[in-house]
Amino acid sequence: MLDDEFRADGIVVQSLNASSDMAVREAHYNHGQTNLFRQGGNIPPIWSRSRGADTVVVATNWIDEYQAIVALPSSGIQNAADLRGKRLGMPRRLNEQIDYWRAMCLRGYLAALEIAGLEPNDVEFVDLPIDEKQIPTGGASQRGTLWRGANRARRQSREALALIRGEIDAIYTAGAPGAQLSSFMGASTVVDLGAHADSGSRVNNQVPTVLTVDGELARSAPETVARYLAALMQAARWAHEHEAETLGIVGGDVGATPEWVTAAYGAEVHDRLALELDERSIAAVAAQKAFLLGNGFIDKDFDAGAWIDPRPLELARGMDHERRLG
Repeated sequence: MLDDEFRADGIVVQSLNASSDMAVREAHYNHGQTNLFRQGGNIPPIWSRSRGADTVVVATNWIDEYQAIVALPSSGIQNAADLRGKRLGMPRRLNEQIDYWRAMCLRGYLAALEIAGLEPNDVEFVDLPIDEKQIPTGGASQRGTLWRGANRARRQSREALALIRGEIDAIYTAGAPGAQLSSFMGASTVVDLGAHADSGSRVNNQVPTVLTVDGELARSAPETVARYLAALMQAARWAHEHEAETLGIVGGDVGATPEWVTAAYGAEVHDRLALELDERSIAAVAAQKAFLLGNGFIDKDFDAGAWIDPRPLELARGMDHERRLG
């Protein structure tokens, strides 16, 4: 759909995965490529914006996902209050620009502790060093996700082994790989964050996702940005009409079968891919920025409200409406 949208203009749309150069691939973290559209977790773009990256947020998407604090049944940990005095695994990736997974884990733990009325000093955070990068090397291709299923499947191997060996008492996990991991280990759910009634407790890297755009592109070619968004709107409608194919695509992205996709993201995930920019998501981005700043994941503050530009999405909605009318 993106190819069809831009072919007549001689514009080529390609994934960061098309390059085998790690500096290009890591633009997913630092937004270090011109004319870049990045749709994904919110922690890396907040980090890059705090470091001066010229970007704007033009859309969000909120899909609640499986998020939980889990422990082995033998631990005796049954609820959030039982975490008092326990060892919580905190992965530390030694070779990443921004250790977003560590930030995710900490945010999940703090949400669980707050539910139980506990403080961070009521538990012990145990560092788990990891050398492997999350962005894979090799296998460049024009199409497809930068995040391969095999890499996602290994994302928590260090934490899982530490839990099984008794080095820690509980871990945070999320997404379809997390749901699979919990089942594989026979782990008990201590806190089901993904199903918590308070949406603030569910906010994390993937909730909501954000779509950021190169700031110069947004300023100099707003119609190009809007056309890109209009193509994504078309794709969301296609997903609504093609449930099985959509579950297969999402499964390939996250490294899971369709059954685990629906277990982690809900049975209606194919209906929830529309772009939005609502107050809940905007507030969540601001809250995430405050969390990252308060816990040392970013060093410099910035105005989260000024980072968001609703105009491209408004323009795209107008385009999409006109096209649908024929």
